Amino acid sequence: MVKNISDKKKFSIIQRAKSFNHAFRGLSIVFKTQHNMWVHIFITVIVVVFGFVLNISNIEWLVLVLTIGLVIVTEILNTALEIDIDLTSPTYHPYARDTKDVASSAVLISVIISVVTGLIIFIPKIF
Repeated sequence: MVKNISDKKKFSIIQRAKSFNHAFRGLSIVFKTQHNMWVHIFITVIVVVFGFVLNISNIEWLVLVLTIGLVIVTEILNTALEIDIDLTSPTYHPYARDTKDVASSAVLISVIISVVTGLIIFIPKIF
């Protein structure tokens, strides 16, 4: 059944709470199925520890939090695209492969940005 925009229901706290449950379920799927997410979290813990040990500034924390968030969000979006492609193209198709590769390249670029950011912040403090 197709819903129109005019068919929206009234605001409901219960429905908002359910939407959070869906989001947490999605996050659970990512952690259960994506080994790279665990690598991202492990590196995040190391970076946070270094941040405290090297006493980085508030602005440096802000930049680190944003770049860490960028990596995690791109990994989650990549996972969503992979799930969708697996559903819509269960047999091999070169476009499906291309779509997955392009999505994973977004994760790669976000990781590169984060590494460069980390080097800019931490190298002067180490040396």
